[in-house]
Amino acid sequence: MKHATEKERQLAKQMETRASDWRMGAIVYQVLVDRFVPSENIEAKAHLYAPPKQLKAWSDTPKKGQYLPNERLWSHEIEFWGGDLNSLSTKLEYIAELGADVLYLNPIHHAYTNHKYDSIDFKAVSPEFGTREDVKQLADKVHALDMKLVLDGVFNHMGQNAEIFKAAQNSEQSRYRDWFFFGEGYPNGYRCWDNAENLPELNMELPEVRDYLYGANDWVVKGYLADGVDGWRLDVAHDIGFNILQELTSESHKFDSSSLVIGEVWSYPQQWLESLDGIMNLTLRHGIIQLCRGEISPRLAAAQLQQMVTDCDYEGLLKSWLLLDNHDTVRLPELLPDPKAQQLAQVLQFTLPGSPNLYYGSELGMRGGDDPEMRAPMDWRLVNDDNQSLKWLKHLVAIRKQNPALRYGDFTVIQSDKLLAFVRYTHKVEDTVIVVVNIANRGDGTLVGPAIEIDEYGRLCRIAQQLSNPGSH
Repeated sequence: MKHATEKERQLAKQMETRASDWRMGAIVYQVLVDRFVPSENIEAKAHLYAPPKQLKAWSDTPKKGQYLPNERLWSHEIEFWGGDLNSLSTKLEYIAELGADVLYLNPIHHAYTNHKYDSIDFKAVSPEFGTREDVKQLADKVHALDMKLVLDGVFNHMGQNAEIFKAAQNSEQSRYRDWFFFGEGYPNGYRCWDNAENLPELNMELPEVRDYLYGANDWVVKGYLADGVDGWRLDVAHDIGFNILQELTSESHKFDSSSLVIGEVWSYPQQWLESLDGIMNLTLRHGIIQLCRGEISPRLAAAQLQQMVTDCDYEGLLKSWLLLDNHDTVRLPELLPDPKAQQLAQVLQFTLPGSPNLYYGSELGMRGGDDPEMRAPMDWRLVNDDNQSLKWLKHLVAIRKQNPALRYGDFTVIQSDKLLAFVRYTHKVEDTVIVVVNIANRGDGTLVGPAIEIDEYGRLCRIAQQLSNPGSH
């Protein structure tokens, strides 16, 4: 860059820094441990699923259950399929071969339910899943495959079965009394998340609680980082608040400067990116879905995208996870019934600024409606050479891997009335990627499938939604 301008030199330095940061534009693969791979040791741990819990056959589909007043939760919350950390380890090569850079696990803390969002002990791993030693071994195996490991931190609340909570509930003199919120103004006598009796909220404004969660090196956040974990996804981060999130992120970085802290945020990302490395970019997800349904125009979508890039810390957007479906939403085929609309949404997921977050089975075209159907066990029968969804996903991953601008490049909208068009670019002209999307349909309400073209030099990736004539590009 002998004759480069100062601005060009600064851009080159910025791109080199982004390229060396694993958190920028990483492909994330999300797993529910209980539902990913059948345990090879299920008979030996059958006692862990004693009634009222139920151990289901891997071929069973989760169905909505009934509320259990004595348990103060739903019956489908204590139905298990038996997966664990050791069985997960047998499929790490599959995840790596998909092109994933990060393995993200839904909660593994010791808890009563299958989803583990009701922690009994943050420091312990749920016995159905394994032990802290298993976490260390899993981290080593993940790193050996050149991937990172991120855990789900559920720090806004615990479970009703936590000894800490029971001690606080049973005695006003308990040292843990102030860790929770008690009073006659609460329907159950204590404050719980989203009125779920099983999820008493923690008082995170109390210094002792914050120290327990992330202040001390041998406790929760830093303790797992010391075990080899590379980062945290924070459940209901929008309920925790800016200041505490900023403090947690800072403490994580003090222990490991390259650690990642992602927040579950269901609102506009701007201010949240001042407190977190990134968020689950559900605002951008909503925009993609609206566009693919024809509910907003390409021109409006482009304006929204440009505004988000202008408003937000761009590095934070690159680290933010861009998902189309997950354990809290219906799966993509239910969300967008038209297969071509699904493909178009995935094209945008892999080309817009952010880190694509793949929910296990999405690459296979797995279906699933409202909770708990979208949490069905992984259907390994779908992993075959004839699976078109899998071929398509691998095609998108390959395009992204071959074009660094799609991982960490800058973003600029190309003005158009009828098309969504944008450029991703680095300091190298040969990295430039132009994406063009046309939300036209055949006239019967269905879209014509996206065509993806890469020129012979690999310099230009053009992604276009064909017009009503299938032969035009």
